[in-house]
Amino acid sequence: MSIVKSPIQVYLDERQNQALHRLAKEKNTTVSELVRHGIDLLLRQVPVENDPAFQIVGLGASGVPNIAEKHDEYLAREIQKESR
Repeated sequence: MSIVKSPIQVYLDERQNQALHRLAKEKNTTVSELVRHGIDLLLRQVPVENDPAFQIVGLGASGVPNIAEKHDEYLAREIQKESR
């Protein structure tokens, strides 16, 4: 499985540019890899409840308190009802 990477243009000041190039050379990696790593570190600081994907939690609320634990039983009952 290959990872699709999207290009992005970022403007750095000279200090940032030199520091990134120096660090990339020291770590035997690329500036791009350092930037991706830095973005990952930043994104880990975002609380999960602020992630837009978190908004789907509860959309399918059934009102049945133990649906997560007994979903197989509920599905089996419904399938049996439909086959009658």
